[in-house]
Amino acid sequence: MELALSMGWLEAVMLGGVRLVAFLVVAPPFSYGSFPIRIKAMLAVALAIAVAPRISEGYQPMDTAGYFSALALELLLGLLLGFLVYVGFAAVQSAGNLVDLFGGFQLAQAFDPQSMVNGAQFTRLFHMAALALMFSTDGYQLVLAGLMRTFNAIPVGSGVDLSASTQTLVDGVPAMFLAALQIAGPLLVVLFLADVGIGLLTRVAPAINAFAMGFPLKILLTVVFAGTLFLGLPRIVAAIVEQATTTLLGVN
Repeated sequence: MELALSMGWLEAVMLGGVRLVAFLVVAPPFSYGSFPIRIKAMLAVALAIAVAPRISEGYQPMDTAGYFSALALELLLGLLLGFLVYVGFAAVQSAGNLVDLFGGFQLAQAFDPQSMVNGAQFTRLFHMAALALMFSTDGYQLVLAGLMRTFNAIPVGSGVDLSASTQTLVDGVPAMFLAALQIAGPLLVVLFLADVGIGLLTRVAPAINAFAMGFPLKILLTVVFAGTLFLGLPRIVAAIVEQATTTLLGVN
């Protein structure tokens, strides 16, 4: 029994696997530290074999120097695509950071080595809630489907238009900050009005130490009204997944 293995097919699958591994290392929810790197590599190889007919179609074998250059380009492209997805989900994390900052939780800031997130309670809570919603709503499948379609838009070994990718990053980062303000905006307004009220009370009755009760009051308001943010979090994550899928297809 003879098993014929095309070197062109093998080269194309390896190039696709490098792009997939780089993407899974950076893009949420696959970048979470609880997933071992070998599991990410095995998943990337399995996905590359699954889309091998699409990857190997029209692929022309390269020489050694050209192939290693193509590997470097695929690694760069995978990191770029993963970072574009990460920017979208950083909006939820940034919204939690704003809540911690205005709610008085910033003093409890800590670093989570699993998610690589440095923040207080609501920062980590929003981040974990977004990841849980991605798995519970099968949003990660849409992200993977968008990643698979990038092989049609950007065949392996063809490189990437850095000008278009840079423009996507330039447009995406300000949009991330705007989305964070939109998510945390209602609660930030409540906390700002609470600060204004405490300041007015201090001017009217200086004998009352209003700032002493300001911290527990803001913490109470943050805990009570944070539930309103969680009510809209599923729709926010769904919109982020849709935007991330569209962004993956827009890089060419």
